[in-house]
Amino acid sequence: MTLEEIGGQIKACAEQMNARYGGVVFDEWAVVSLAENKARVLAYTGPRNDDFLKNFARDLGPLRTGLLGGKYSAGDFEFARHGVGTAIEAFLVLGNGLYLICNNTRDSMDGIAKNPRWLGAQVPFAELADKVRANPLVVSWDTKIFTKPS
Repeated sequence: MTLEEIGGQIKACAEQMNARYGGVVFDEWAVVSLAENKARVLAYTGPRNDDFLKNFARDLGPLRTGLLGGKYSAGDFEFARHGVGTAIEAFLVLGNGLYLICNNTRDSMDGIAKNPRWLGAQVPFAELADKVRANPLVVSWDTKIFTKPS
């Protein structure tokens, strides 16, 4: 999958999750590369365009071990139950050293999960994970896309 293709898949996933949830699940979506021990933002949509990468290491919180541990494959994901504010709630492995970071900057995963619609809202996320597992993201390092919040 290309960066452009995954961007369309992520946008569709976000729209479907929000529709099933009845509100915004994640207001921050970022595609990041951690190749060569260097964090690079390849695509971003959310309220912290300028501060996302600057605070990335701190905001990983409890997901840091899983994200940096290298034990996950394309399509695997993990959620952090107690991240609040800018602390990141989830990641999905998109490819070798490539990750989708999902965050709700106003609520925690615990708060999100209290809504009974959360169960149904997870379906598009799991479907996105399956698509990535079947066709992981591959990027050329001269490609960078930054998206301002809408």
